[in-house]
Amino acid sequence: MDDETRGYLAELVDRARGILGDDLVGAYAAGSVGMDAYQPGRSDVDVALVVARTPTGSTKRTLVDRLRHEALPCPARGLELVVYRRDVAAAGTPEPGFEVELNTGPAMPFRATYAPADRPAADGHFWYALDRSILHQSGLALVGPPAAEAFADLAPGELRRLLAEALAWWLTLPTPAGDGPAPGAEDAVLGACRSLVKVRAGRWLSKVDAGRRLLDRGEHGDLIGRSIAARRGGPPPSGPEARAFQRQALAEVVADGTH
Repeated sequence: MDDETRGYLAELVDRARGILGDDLVGAYAAGSVGMDAYQPGRSDVDVALVVARTPTGSTKRTLVDRLRHEALPCPARGLELVVYRRDVAAAGTPEPGFEVELNTGPAMPFRATYAPADRPAADGHFWYALDRSILHQSGLALVGPPAAEAFADLAPGELRRLLAEALAWWLTLPTPAGDGPAPGAEDAVLGACRSLVKVRAGRWLSKVDAGRRLLDRGEHGDLIGRSIAARRGGPPPSGPEARAFQRQALAEVVADGTH
């Protein structure tokens, strides 16, 4: 994490504390920051806030107004911020369970959602519990107790079910036809690598580290190698290549859940 991102997170926490007061239990960097895999210019900043009780509607709106990119410029592609009650974070539930979701940034469409029921089902409801599982393992506490204490992990069966839902969701996204490079296909491949490593080894890794783990095992070396290189500016794999790999990953995750 660079100094600019570190300063941004410090200001974000200060503003959240000013709005939430004693109801702010903790603030945690998730995703690439929490996994020490942050890539300036490519990664998002993922933050989870834990609160003691459900914020009022006006408090939720104030939080969004004060933390959105127009009020607090995000140095990354975008900020993905989610607010959870303390009891939900500690429950290990597979449900979304959030109080506020904010997506904002210079290269990210703005969206503020104030209840899970307002989140379109087509956008996926599996993200939140999977993110809390990652936070349990690798969340970086910016303030408050350690992430492993604030967030409970998922039960193994629920984890596999949500991973399968996530892989199936990715397969519904449109992708360019033909054998040419497909922008974004590298993330589809490396995201599937991360799901496979989690199911096999029981540990979350960053997308690139998960890809390297499979490379070390001699699996899909050309495809994964090109996907990792694409994260550094190389050409991505084609859409059909990525989809074939995703289907293989989905089949393994589903099969693992039947054992």
